Amino acid sequence: MEILVNIDVPKLAPAIDFYTAALPLSLGRIIDGDVAELTGAAATLYLLRKPAGSRPVKSLGDGRQYTRHWTPVHLDFVVDNVEEAAKRAIGAGAVQESECVQWKGSKCISFSDPFGHGFCLIEFAGDSYSD
Repeated sequence: MEILVNIDVPKLAPAIDFYTAALPLSLGRIIDGDVAELTGAAATLYLLRKPAGSRPVKSLGDGRQYTRHWTPVHLDFVVDNVEEAAKRAIGAGAVQESECVQWKGSKCISFSDPFGHGFCLIEFAGDSYSD
């Protein structure tokens, strides 16, 4: 099974600039002017241009907002060196939201991107979380 990651953004160009500067991702292609395919991770990321205020489903009255928001589903990017990756993300425009937390053989720092989405950078001591 393949997993695709879709990230709604208000405009493609600044989102492409952020994600290719903050992470080791490359622009694969732009589809119909509304979708940017980013490669270089274990899953392909798609940036989807969706205007602020547009609604993903009719039951959501307020629609999309690109201020900081919280959702129980977020992205974790596994990196070799969390401190170096944090510098890169901040340099690209990410906002650091936590100190480095060590837990179960990992180091993790939480961020938000310029579009309100939260994400984490995680460095593992081994292959994954440990006891």
